[in-house]
Amino acid sequence: MTWRYGLVASTYALVITDETGGSLQTLWLDADAESSPFPIAANFRPPTTFEIVRQYLQLGFVHIVPKGLDHILFLLGIFLLNTKLRPILVQVTAFTIAHSVTLGLTMYDVIALSPRIVEPLIALSVAYVAIENIMTAKLTPWRPLVVFLFGLLHGMGFAGTLAGLGLPYGQIIPALISFNLGIELAQLTVIAVAFLAVAQWFQDKSWYRTRFVIPASASIAATGLFWTVQRIFEA
Repeated sequence: MTWRYGLVASTYALVITDETGGSLQTLWLDADAESSPFPIAANFRPPTTFEIVRQYLQLGFVHIVPKGLDHILFLLGIFLLNTKLRPILVQVTAFTIAHSVTLGLTMYDVIALSPRIVEPLIALSVAYVAIENIMTAKLTPWRPLVVFLFGLLHGMGFAGTLAGLGLPYGQIIPALISFNLGIELAQLTVIAVAFLAVAQWFQDKSWYRTRFVIPASASIAATGLFWTVQRIFEA
């Protein structure tokens, strides 16, 4: 059989399960696109570990690029503070460790926080890093800690998305690790593109901070604050 649903305007996940409720396959479909055919016989073959790894690696990547605009802006806020390798690595490492921890703990129901709280705080984190970029040009001692704390929130947001997709029965660990690796690859892609597109050419210019970093950070901060208010009222 194939599946098509014409009443949506964005990408959504179609999760195919067996009689026990275990997830066998997850398909990403764009708006009213038709799915590829899949069998409905009793001997339906569950995906292999390699297929699970490939699928959830892709899902993790796509969740950031292009679908995770708030996460992308947060990463750009980290990048804009200082384009030198060490400050970027310190912040991205803190962020990665934090969201990896809460992604795993949330998926195993060790911790739980309502999306009505998590989503506005994620938007606020976007605004915070951008505002701090305007206030200072150096990596402050507390910045990695703040990024780590915000990373905990982003991990809960990732977990919410992954929970909505469903985890394949009997393949939870490979799916969870692959999804997280997909997120990391997307994060590195965002940083690399930002560096190659802008910083590589202009970071040594005397006007780089005043003409690029501050205006870009101000735009990110305004967007983050708008999202914060919007998500509070939507909740």
